[in-house]
Amino acid sequence: MTLGKDQNSTMNYINGKPFVYADNAATTKISDEVFEAMLPYLKEKYGNASSIYSIGREAKIAVEHARATAAKAFNAQPQEIYFTSGGSEADNWAIKGCAHQLAKKGKKHVITTVFEHHAVLHTMDTLTKEGFDVTFLPVGKDGIVNPADVKAAIRSDTALVTIMYANNEIGTIQPIAEIGAICKEAGVLFHTDAVQAAGNVEIDVVAQNIDMLSMSAHKIHGPKGVGLLYCRKGVILPNYIDGGQQERGKRAGTENVAGIVGLAKALELATQNIEKKVAVITPMRDKLIDTLLKIDRTRLNGDRTRRLCGNVNVSVEGVEGESLLLMLDMNGIAASSGSACTSGSLDPSHVLLALGLKHEVAHGSLRLSLSDMTTPDEVDYICEKLPPIIERLRSMSPLWERICREGN
Repeated sequence: MTLGKDQNSTMNYINGKPFVYADNAATTKISDEVFEAMLPYLKEKYGNASSIYSIGREAKIAVEHARATAAKAFNAQPQEIYFTSGGSEADNWAIKGCAHQLAKKGKKHVITTVFEHHAVLHTMDTLTKEGFDVTFLPVGKDGIVNPADVKAAIRSDTALVTIMYANNEIGTIQPIAEIGAICKEAGVLFHTDAVQAAGNVEIDVVAQNIDMLSMSAHKIHGPKGVGLLYCRKGVILPNYIDGGQQERGKRAGTENVAGIVGLAKALELATQNIEKKVAVITPMRDKLIDTLLKIDRTRLNGDRTRRLCGNVNVSVEGVEGESLLLMLDMNGIAASSGSACTSGSLDPSHVLLALGLKHEVAHGSLRLSLSDMTTPDEVDYICEKLPPIIERLRSMSPLWERICREGN
């Protein structure tokens, strides 16, 4: 496979054919700056950060510098940052750990929403089997959680509220500061899965009353396999992996120094000027939305404005999402039909069903997710190719024929 650039545009080409990557909510391309920051710790400075000789000390210094950099991005303290293998691990550690600790005090009630990432929902399944009572809050048709619902659900035995900062499928940004204030007033811990939000919106864990936060490097042009958990000082966090003194004795195992350095660099770059990033990406997102909504019987999923600047999620009636993705791929466009973590599943997205969509409408979903590496030329290419693809698929669809015949 040969990747190259067109001399006269900002399009990428693979083996001479146009290629547009529009699945940045699934993962992102590692940036040159991040790669260069990681490289020394894969080659010359490869020491074990727990060793006392010079290259080990260099590795340790790099880890602690990365911890301070990551903390600064969220207005946290370095000692409140724990490095993990990714967002899913951080979610599991925060939710299960705190639930088990507070269960000792008789608090066995947890509050979440129906459209969380499966790292949270499956964790809730486990807690339910262990005897915890879980309240699943609904979301509105706009994909936004109502803070009043959170307040009403809190009980005297509530241990934890966990609500994602921004949805991974439809990109809707939740009223985190309001929810955090409600939890603080009630004396209940508040965790947020910020995997999609980190680096894309301004996050201040102090001002927003966030007790715990999960994020992952590979969503912001960092490496895969590394993430972090912010845990506010004073919150009891039990050991996640026993066996060594890494991460202050709570998560044993030789540190992924290069990955940690990459995470910190990616987070530093992503949070340098979020306002500018949003200003650049939002018009491209809106052009895609406007183009798609001109097509008959398409709908935007999630609120039009209270969403991540790079997220476009639409349902196209009369089209199967899988067929749409395959035809886009044939035209050199990489996209998604729901969450990448559930690709391979034929079930409609639980997020779209939570919005009240019918199964056949949810099956025709398309997610296009942009990043600061996306160019206007690439968006123009998607806008050119997508409408005729939809028209062709509908011409072969018995479902579309029925929709047209019934007119409903």
